[in-house]
Amino acid sequence: MLSSPEALIAIAGMALVSFAIKASGLMLANKLPRQGFAAAWIKNIPGAVLASLVAPAIITGNLAEALAAIATGIVFILTRSLIAAMAIGVLSVYLVRLALGA
Repeated sequence: MLSSPEALIAIAGMALVSFAIKASGLMLANKLPRQGFAAAWIKNIPGAVLASLVAPAIITGNLAEALAAIATGIVFILTRSLIAAMAIGVLSVYLVRLALGA
């Protein structure tokens, strides 16, 4: 399969930009504070972003989202594992929607 030179240049450019973004993030990470208020704030950003993405679905959702939120909370309280809680939440939404035909 032959590709046009423009497509190959575009792919190479996108690969270069992607690599540059990832490399600059790694270099910048070494400059971040390791202790203090700023370090604590940075540490909590992923959880805040996740909560801001999930909260609207829980509030405006139906029974599937409510049950999944409850199951996720219970699993997290019991295991203290964020990965396990997220997996149960996704699986719960899928199974309840499948059962309800939604």
